[in-house]
Amino acid sequence: MLYHLFEYLESLYDYPGSGLYQYLSFRASLAAILALLFSTIFGKSIINFLRRKQIGESVRDLGLQGQQQKAGTPTMGGIIIIASTLLPVLLLTDLTNIYILLLIVTTLWMGSIGFIDDYIKIFKKNKKGLKGKFKVFGQVGLGIIVGATMYFHEDITTRNDITLNPVTNEIVETGEKIKTTKTTIPFLKNNELDYASFITWISEDLSAYAWLIFIPIVIFIVTAISNGANLTDGIDGLAAGSSAIIVLTLGIFAWISGNVIFSEYLNVMNIPNSGEMVIFIAAFTGALIGFLWYNTFPAQVFMGDTGSLTIGGIIAVIAIAVRKELLLPILCGIFLIENLSVVMQVSWFKYTKKKYGAGRRIFLMSPLHHHYQKRGFHESKIVVRFWIIGILLAVISIITLKVR
Repeated sequence: MLYHLFEYLESLYDYPGSGLYQYLSFRASLAAILALLFSTIFGKSIINFLRRKQIGESVRDLGLQGQQQKAGTPTMGGIIIIASTLLPVLLLTDLTNIYILLLIVTTLWMGSIGFIDDYIKIFKKNKKGLKGKFKVFGQVGLGIIVGATMYFHEDITTRNDITLNPVTNEIVETGEKIKTTKTTIPFLKNNELDYASFITWISEDLSAYAWLIFIPIVIFIVTAISNGANLTDGIDGLAAGSSAIIVLTLGIFAWISGNVIFSEYLNVMNIPNSGEMVIFIAAFTGALIGFLWYNTFPAQVFMGDTGSLTIGGIIAVIAIAVRKELLLPILCGIFLIENLSVVMQVSWFKYTKKKYGAGRRIFLMSPLHHHYQKRGFHESKIVVRFWIIGILLAVISIITLKVR
């Protein structure tokens, strides 16, 4: 809103300071500060409200150290993250930008699914929450919306033909914007993969039906990452801290992809209008860090599915938008490991129960962070070490810009 206001003032009166709003760096910095301040200042009031309404965590006894002390801790704290993100976004972004609109829809959509899940757990006293099939249905629905928008919307394009002056590094010429289903493969030279090639090898005439390949891929990514974030949210500060590292890294990719000069210099796909996502990402990062003020051990609030599903959905959509979704197994390695630990544990247990009559386990408990808790590691030590691994994976992801 402020973005459009200052744009109007500048066009009419050249209002002092209004030109600052043209710069992504200024708006992104301001968005991060506003989100951080909102989540830390008003977060306490929201936590007190949740406590008064007795919206507390119901803890299932898993035999973990310090677990029972967490009973009654306010949950649904994802509301803090969502509100702290959307406020700066509504104030500081170009609300006509299709990428911003997609991210707002993603935030509200996944936040609503998570809220319903938490509501059923707390007020209906059903520990299972929203039935899995309905949760997956919601994730698939978002995947269809995102995939169809990415494929059909005329403002979502790429541009590869860019000429720079070799001396001044100024833009000499830019090629036309083109619609494409291309994405980026990490670590490979000439590293663009066109999803349409999965169907056009049969016949070039089938290129019009590339959405039949593209949309299911988007659905899979959205579902996998949102579930991964949900599983990671098991101990104080783990999901919020790991997600802040991931999102900040995606912000670097969005900045580069949306900038003609940077994208040409690094020889990466230029994505017109995608730079606006940097402001959303800055606000989201600020909200996550502010939430950590209350979520680090010992947590004063849990994000619940309201937060974890929203976080995963946003990360997935940003990665798809900047054409870096194939980098997610590395960048979101923490989510992947947590997911795999559950799949491996359940699969091995069922297999050994069928073969030997008694189920056996690979880990002491899954997801993986609970395994280390069972081994006697303190929550804080597990979380910080996972953060360190997340930073390492983020650095590896960033160097894929040059290492091919």
